Amino acid sequence: MTDGLLLLAGGIAAGVFGSLLGLGGGILIVPFLTLVFGFPLLEAVGVSLVCVIMTSGAAAGVYLERRVANLRLGMTLELFTAIGALFGGLIAFLLPERLLEFVFALLLAYTALTMARRRDASGAPAEATAPEPDPSGEDRPFLDTLSGPGYRVHHLGFGVVGSVAAGIASALLGIGGGLVKVPVMHVLMGVPLRVATATSNLMIGITASASAIIYLIRGSIDPYAAAPTAIGVFIGASIGSRTAHRIQLRVLRGLFVAILLYTAWQMLQRALG
Repeated sequence: MTDGLLLLAGGIAAGVFGSLLGLGGGILIVPFLTLVFGFPLLEAVGVSLVCVIMTSGAAAGVYLERRVANLRLGMTLELFTAIGALFGGLIAFLLPERLLEFVFALLLAYTALTMARRRDASGAPAEATAPEPDPSGEDRPFLDTLSGPGYRVHHLGFGVVGSVAAGIASALLGIGGGLVKVPVMHVLMGVPLRVATATSNLMIGITASASAIIYLIRGSIDPYAAAPTAIGVFIGASIGSRTAHRIQLRVLRGLFVAILLYTAWQMLQRALG
């Protein structure tokens, strides 16, 4: 009973932060299950993928209703993310657990530092990238269809590569891919942070579903842990998605960086024994 309530509370916290930051909650659930409950990493990843699906389902509708998410861009990138997720699910069971934990820690630290260096100009839509000529030779008319009000998408190639990497990371680490998608869209493609997190919430459910199927077939999803955690995540994501617009971008980024660095340190200690 106590464990169930603790899993429920942890799920709520992960759901709130996951929906606010577009990460799906997996970035907190995997360390929570491994560090607090002693789950093997792959079992924690399996539970996390179920919770990521719940986060996406709870938050995506709210972001679409408020027209914050970029649906066209999200579904374009998700084609490549799903491919990466299937591939990652196939190789996840072939890699040593300590290696996965070490990779998890490094990815968290790198993403935190990348986001900490990013700066936005002041003003309401000023987080967007100002329109400018595109010297890269990309198909500008197509990119314009993926852009939104106040910003223009660029560097689609980086987005494709990042999406495949996000899918692989989702399957290996149970993070839903948002850990990679949000920085790629925001830092490399010029998408405002609030739009990037909302769009990521649309994508992570599909990404996690592609990976979760493989974990389910291999029997690596514990229903007794997944049920209370997923319920908590759904509640937390519903709360977070409805309060996201009230939080300043500076605070949002600060939460992002602080959580990533703390989790990276904890996972690195576990990886090193």
